[in-house]
This record gives sequence, C-alpha cells and structure tokens, in this order.
Amino acid sequence: MDHLHDDVDDIQDAWLRERPDTPVGSIGVITRIWRIAKLLDDDRRRTMARLGMDTATRDLLATLRRAGAPYALPVQEIARRCAVTSGAISQRVRRAEGQDLVTRRKSDDDGRGVVVGLTPRGHDLIERTVDDLLHHEETLLSALGTEQREELSKLLRLLHTDLQRRVPPAGG
Repeated sequence: MDHLHDDVDDIQDAWLRERPDTPVGSIGVITRIWRIAKLLDDDRRRTMARLGMDTATRDLLATLRRAGAPYALPVQEIARRCAVTSGAISQRVRRAEGQDLVTRRKSDDDGRGVVVGLTPRGHDLIERTVDDLLHHEETLLSALGTEQREELSKLLRLLHTDLQRRVPPAGG
C-alpha cells in the first residue's frame, strides 16, 4: 500500500522536530482514533436523525433486541451492556416509554428490580433502522479489505481491553 500522508503525520513530525526527546509515537494512533471517533459519532447522529431516532434510543432498543426473545432486561444489565449509568438508562427508558417503544415492569425475581422490554412498536422500529444503519456503516469501511478489517478489529480489541483495565471511566 502506498504511504498516505495526513495532517496527523505533520503534527507528529512537528513535535519530533520541536521536542526530539519527547515520545511522539502515540500521536499517530491516538489522534487518529480520536478523529475517527468524532467523524463516526457525527455520521451516526446524522444517520439516526435521518432514520427518525436518536442514538441513545437506538442504543437502548438495540440492546433489548440483541438480548433475544422476550427482548427484556433488568435496568442494571442494560446499563452494563450500554456502558452508561443507571441514571442515564432511566432517562432513556422514560423517553422511550413515552413513545411507546418500551415498557417497564417489576422483576419477577424479587419484585424490587425493574425489567424493561420492547413493545411491538419498539421492535418494529429497531428492525427497520438496524439494517439501514449497518448497511450504511458497512460503506464507511469500504477502504479496507476483509483481512484488513479483521486485523484492525483484533488490534482495537486488544487496545480497548487493555485500556479498560488501566484507564478509569469518566466519573470514576
């Protein structure tokens, strides 16, 4: 593959020139990941707006849908799977419940916990939007071949797993 040069290379080169004793290798990885994350986040927000749903609602509905029938989970489990606080999930559930996308009920286990489930309307909405979203996001990776995607996925998994162990979460 031809060496592509971008402005991140310029940033790294400038720091190397100005501070030759400072390690700059992370710039090529972390700055690109940060910029890619921003581009993808912006794109997903636009895509979800086009599909008539916000990203937080999509995250909630997709988490319930991926859980399999009966498409219901305890609030704490949704929070864990979405990697957000229980408070954030409560806000998402309240909004989605107001749109008849989910229901809340007391847990059958102890009657104290809350279980959230997809309504037929919520199920239909996530079914309609997930295909559009994933087909669109597939096009965003078109610059990479199958083997490149697999290798990148493996490397990102390694980095993500290590960072989860070493970097405290926001507010933690």
